[in-house]
Amino acid sequence: MAVMPGWTTDSALLDGLPDHVQIGLHLTLTEEVPLTRIPRLAPAGRLPAINPLGRMAARGRIPLDEAAAEIAAQFDAFIAALGRPPAFVDGHQHAHALPGIRDIVLAETALRAPGAWIRDCTDRLTAMLARPFAGKAIGSAWHSRGLRRAAAAAGLATNDSFAGHYDFAGDYRTLFPRFLRKPGGIHLVMCHPGAGSRPGDAIAAARSREAEALRNWSIADMAAIGGLAFPA
Repeated sequence: MAVMPGWTTDSALLDGLPDHVQIGLHLTLTEEVPLTRIPRLAPAGRLPAINPLGRMAARGRIPLDEAAAEIAAQFDAFIAALGRPPAFVDGHQHAHALPGIRDIVLAETALRAPGAWIRDCTDRLTAMLARPFAGKAIGSAWHSRGLRRAAAAAGLATNDSFAGHYDFAGDYRTLFPRFLRKPGGIHLVMCHPGAGSRPGDAIAAARSREAEALRNWSIADMAAIGGLAFPA
């Protein structure tokens, strides 16, 4: 999240990761303070919540020039800190998939990071129904419909199945293996690990639980049981 005030310093934590670990840009168009002055999209100096932003997008009322400037600035901040373009691009609360915004994201990614892939939240209905919180998954898929086709038209790849929805309160150790059910060829499981807390972060406790779990499990072994493997 290159919009965050600690991004430049915190990005140093990513130094020294193995080459096969991809680092991506999590575009942030909701709830945080933007990098640019965008008075129509963030009139009070803070980006809107996802539901108001979604309504604006559905009605064609996103100030696209401001959205484009903010997205470009976040690409700039990412590349300035890491010295390379992102390996993948997605959006906080899936805002990158909203009408109007998605076209800007795809165009900017094709220009700035043509080798990157884009997060697609769609999946087969049978797969979503086999995993936890199918209602949330179906909602994300609905908002992302058409994104994979649009990405392909821009020369960009996507994942082809998507999981990880839950209520941020359940037993993550029990839930996680169920996220691996009925995977596609390129299966993406979203997660939100972190440490500490900050004002306004409603899922801070879940972030700590996820971080602890992911630190101690063998995700590769779990994946292998489901017929999955990490790229070499």
